[in-house]
Formats: sequence, C-alpha cells, structure tokens
Amino acid sequence: MTNTEHSWTQAGHGRRESAEPAPTTTAIAAGIQLPAGFAAIADDADLGSAIMTSMARVEKRLREAISNSDPLADATSRHLVEAGGKRIRPLLTLLCSHLGDWTRPEVLQAAAVVELTHLATLYHDDVMDSAPYRRGAPTAHEVWGNTVAILTGDLIFARASILVSELGGRALSIQARTFERLCLGQLHETVGPREDQDPVEHYLSVLADKTGSLIAASGQLGAIFSGAPDEYEDVLVKYGESVGVAFQLADDVIDVTGGKGTSGKSAGTDLREGVPTLPVLLLRRAAEGGDESARDVLRLIDGDLSSDEALAEAVEALSAHPVTMESWDAAREWAAAAKSALAPLPEGVVKQSLSAFADAVVDREA
Repeated sequence: MTNTEHSWTQAGHGRRESAEPAPTTTAIAAGIQLPAGFAAIADDADLGSAIMTSMARVEKRLREAISNSDPLADATSRHLVEAGGKRIRPLLTLLCSHLGDWTRPEVLQAAAVVELTHLATLYHDDVMDSAPYRRGAPTAHEVWGNTVAILTGDLIFARASILVSELGGRALSIQARTFERLCLGQLHETVGPREDQDPVEHYLSVLADKTGSLIAASGQLGAIFSGAPDEYEDVLVKYGESVGVAFQLADDVIDVTGGKGTSGKSAGTDLREGVPTLPVLLLRRAAEGGDESARDVLRLIDGDLSSDEALAEAVEALSAHPVTMESWDAAREWAAAAKSALAPLPEGVVKQSLSAFADAVVDREA
C-alpha cells in the first residue's frame, strides 16, 4: 500500500455521512488515491474521514449507473471506470460541498454526474485522437472499434443525464451548457482558428471549454447542493475555469520537457502527432516575428518525426527555446488567477485545499 493510499485509509474511520453502511477499509483503499495538492484534506481528521467515505460511495454509484443487462454494453461502459483515474472532478464537488451542508444526498449524485460526463468525453476523445491507451489500459476503440466506443460514450452521457435530471432543472441546465461547451471546444480544436483569429487566443478558449467548463461545474454543483451561500458559486466557477486551463498548459510543457510522473506519456508525443500546444504556437508566433532560432526549431518540428532520434532532437531544441519557459509562466499565471478567485471564500481547509491544488497542477512533473 502506498503512503497516499494509507492516508486515505486512515481517514476512512470516524464520522458517518448517512444511515447507509460505511464502506470497508478495503473498499476505500481500492483504486482511490488522493491527487496532488489535496494533502490538507487527509491532514484534517474530520474532513478526511467525510470525503474519503463520500468518495467510496461515489465509486459505488458510478458502477451502479453504468451497469447494464446487455453484456456488451456493460463491458464497454465499465472499461474506463474500472481503469481508475484521479477522480478530480467528483473530489472537487465533494470538497466544495463542505462550504455548506455536505451531508445532503444530492451532493453524492452531483459528484457522480460530473465524473460520468467526464468519462463520456474520454471515449469520444480517444477515438478522435486515435489514442492507443488510456489510464494504462487499451482504449475502448482499440478493443471494440470506433463505432462501439462512440456509442458507449453516448450511453454513459445518457446515464449522466438521467442522474442529473433527478437533481432538478438548475442542475440539468448547468450540465447541458457544460456539455455544449465540451462539444464546441472539441469542434473548435478540430477545425482550428479562423483566419482573423489569434491562434493562441483560440487555443486558450478551447482549453477553457474542453477542460475548464466541467471543472467549474464540479465545484459549482457542490456549492449548490450543499446549500452554500449563493455568492460562492461565481467564485468556484472562476476558479474552475482558470485551474482547468492551467492544468492543460502544464501538460503542454510536460510534453516538451518530459518528467518522472505516472502519466505514461513520453516526451514529444504531442509533437509527433502534430497536436498544437502552447510552446509550438508561441514558437510559430516568434518565427513569424523574425526570430531565426524559432525558425530553426520549427524546421525540426515540422520535419519527419517518425524516428525516435528525430523526435528527441526536436524535443531538446524546443525545450531549450525561451517559448517553453514562457509557456510555464502562462500556466503559472492561470494558476495564480485561480487562487486569486478564491479570495471571497472563508479561511479554512476547503480554501486551503483548492489553493494548493492550483499550485500542484503546475508543479507536477507529469
């Protein structure tokens, strides 16, 4: 058992969330780990116990929501849920619910909704990106083909919609608008910027839609269904939008610089696949402005990267160029904006954890 798993397990004893039987220690430890930046949760005995128990119940609800009497639908739907994941979105819903009455049963349902919505998008993303692996396992389209993978994503989103419809019109509206932005973000990423649109601004808007929108909704739903003060909603939306962009910008730099983390993604993957990322967009801007060193690096990036040697040379050149540090600075600026948005929240472990998470998304190695 890892140290992280141990801290979660220890936090699993104590206060109970409802009359529902508490999950066992084994169930709590299985597959649920504390993401970077949330150590303060485990350090607080009461909060750690409450959130750990809630997270185990969310896991149970996820599996119940996707279960299907049809064997194929059941297998394909369980594929990503059982592969694990950080569960950042439901964790944010649960954490933000502690700004109000976290024991309300609607909070757990909202947490399950945001994770199911996220999972649905992953099935679609992996098909569009032709990704061979997700969370260390072969992607659904690699196992069952593109059509089955896409339909599975649709099915999971349908299950999320059923759950959110039971939470009422406001929640349904938030989820629908969030899913609209997820789709628009993917569409805009696919077609690229208009001729009159700045590529960097276009890219940032894509990140806000594809990642920031659902993270923002996660915190917002936690506040709503815990009965937290209304003014906290806008705070959490601004925070979620900013921290989501910061997370993706950090991913961009990690692709260039590599790292020792557990993402399973080798340095230069995005370069080889021709995925536009902030360092490359800034490099093209610099080259267009007359930067000869940027033009030299671009020649490597735009060349044949099929060999590991060519890819390594391009990665090294881009990593050494100032645009990579400029991209780190941009990620940190978005993280700082996320932390600044938290100012109206009361001091305490919730605010501290949200702030620490914003730092962690740009301080990770991979």
